[in-house]
Amino acid sequence: MKKEIKFSLVYRDMWQSSGKYVPRKDQLAQVAPVIIDMGCFARVETNGGASEQVNLLYGENPNDAVRTFTKPFNEVGIQTHMLDRGLNGLRMNPVPADVRELMYKVKKAQGTDITRIFCGLNDVRNIAPSIKWAKAAGMIAQATMCITYSPIHNAEYYINMAEQLIAEGAQEICLKDMAGIGRPDMLGIIVKSIKTNHPDITIQYHGHSGPGFSVASMLEVAKAGVDILDVAMEPLSWGMVHPDVITIQAMLKDSGFQVADINMNAYMEARRLTQSFMDDFLGYFIDPRNRYMTSLLVGCGLPGGMMGSLMADLKGVHMAINNNLKAQGKATLNEDELLVQLFDEVKHIWPKLGYPPLVTPFSQYVKNVALMNVFAMSKGDQRWTMIDGNTWDMILGKAGKLPGKLDPEIIELAKSKNLEFFDGNPQDNYPNALPKYIKEMEELGWDRGQDDEELFEFAMHDKQYRDFKSGEAKKRFNIELHEAMEQQLQSSGKDIKIPDLRALRHPNAEPVTAPVSGRIMWEFDFVDRSVKPAIGTVYEKGDLLCAIQTNGRGLEVVPALFPGQIVEVVADQGALVKKGDIIAYIEK
Repeated sequence: MKKEIKFSLVYRDMWQSSGKYVPRKDQLAQVAPVIIDMGCFARVETNGGASEQVNLLYGENPNDAVRTFTKPFNEVGIQTHMLDRGLNGLRMNPVPADVRELMYKVKKAQGTDITRIFCGLNDVRNIAPSIKWAKAAGMIAQATMCITYSPIHNAEYYINMAEQLIAEGAQEICLKDMAGIGRPDMLGIIVKSIKTNHPDITIQYHGHSGPGFSVASMLEVAKAGVDILDVAMEPLSWGMVHPDVITIQAMLKDSGFQVADINMNAYMEARRLTQSFMDDFLGYFIDPRNRYMTSLLVGCGLPGGMMGSLMADLKGVHMAINNNLKAQGKATLNEDELLVQLFDEVKHIWPKLGYPPLVTPFSQYVKNVALMNVFAMSKGDQRWTMIDGNTWDMILGKAGKLPGKLDPEIIELAKSKNLEFFDGNPQDNYPNALPKYIKEMEELGWDRGQDDEELFEFAMHDKQYRDFKSGEAKKRFNIELHEAMEQQLQSSGKDIKIPDLRALRHPNAEPVTAPVSGRIMWEFDFVDRSVKPAIGTVYEKGDLLCAIQTNGRGLEVVPALFPGQIVEVVADQGALVKKGDIIAYIEK
């Protein structure tokens, strides 16, 4: 009898590996029946990860969106699954235990069948509680291994991790090849070992297509016994996303596997609808560079979805680095040379930082440190002069145990700053918080929602939920969309006038505006979180003013575009700003 392999459409991840936003509730309602009509999917990824935070960012209730999208699939028996960041829940930073536990009750009630639980450090301690809570809520607990390639991330490492996860009660195992750099042979060995030892455990493979291994990897894991493969579809497949279902189905069918047929009329309609969502507004937030595959990812190991943000980071800092090099009488770098230098720096620092798997949020941390090291060295400074607080938490063990050993110079750097290492359970650093949120909702007169779903969203995404409730999120999104449209019109060569944002109270100064939305970082070493530049601080052209930590795009560097001195600081250290906000004034 032929081995059956099922397909899962990662509709959420298709969008978020391409750009910033996900479809609206009304658009999800349109496309769901068509996905069902395609007839080839046993599962659909409907929510989780950053998608629900993104709903809030453009002013939509994520609870309504999840219920709307899962309902049609529930009714026809197609399983739905979500992405779950373990200790971080659905956000980029750690979540209190009671909020994490509530998440599974809420998501099960909303129609999500399976939770794909991963820890960015592959620390089983961060996954084990979620397995227990998910099963108690009636969800299927799919424990996940973040696949990367290094001297310590070999087949034996992952086989041992799978055994630990299954011992903790995992019902399924997912191989999350987030950068697509897992070597096909290694992946096959891992799957075969798990299936030999645990034939009843369902195994799902998730691989991005960026560096080009993914099709070969899918064939290898299929031959080794995998049960389900994650696939995408046009117009978002390939590039930094995932292989297209048409290609994978044809390959497996030819290799003798039992696979579902594809209703091509429905495929074309889903393709048309998806393109219409891009044309509506989502396409304005998709970086065209994410449409291409690149073998450069093989060397640096960064996730494909980060390439767009990485290129944006380089664009912002490129001029500042070259100004620094010119000042020292050194040759400047073109964009390709700078890209190679950054990738080399990632390869240099990754082992020194203990080989954290390069997945959200730790891929951002490693990339940010590499970028800041390159910037510092262009000025003649030493490495490691600009490390943010979240990265220090990773280094110190507050987010979990690093897979490898820290380099002695990193340990000494931490000691020089009087920072203490932590070897306890990471969850202990984040005590329960629901009573606080319940009390505040009562005081504000906010409804806790069906199945406590509004309470959950408030506790999980505090700032974004407040902005959603006040309407501020929708206003900000409309401004951001308008600016994105203007930028696209400008690039087309049309004569578009942009409003002058110069403030009247500083007639002799130039405003510095935020190039992206995020959190201001005037100081990269977050030992003192209240710092900001003093009035009168002098900057030369190309000096680093500050950086902005963004959601999904990593670190955006803000250089001084001209020499001058600070006359006013508008946004304090750690403040949340939106794109276009004035953050400071510099007088020439």
